[in-house]
Amino acid sequence: MTLTTHVLDTSTGLPAAGIAIVLYAVDGAARARIASATTNADGRTVTPLSVTLEPGRYELTFAVAHYFEDRGIATFYDEITIRFRIAGGPSHYHVPLLLAPWGYSTYRGS
Repeated sequence: MTLTTHVLDTSTGLPAAGIAIVLYAVDGAARARIASATTNADGRTVTPLSVTLEPGRYELTFAVAHYFEDRGIATFYDEITIRFRIAGGPSHYHVPLLLAPWGYSTYRGS
């Protein structure tokens, strides 16, 4: 199964470039790093974070502090972690992050 993501800065309405992202497989309290990438000018990774995901639990960690610091904007968050599960089914999963200095949201996209 393929996993993609993108980051949109909802405080500006623009894609969030330069955010480091790490994908982990989660097994109980243990995490295993699978992939990493940085968002481009369109707020997306150049390639999918994974094309070989099996059913299981995963985490996406977005390092957002530097994004805001580079713009001189105070923020509440250093990192944002989204933990999710894949049970099978669709062959493509998209997990976007809608980001602002004091809040965020996410959803299962298409």
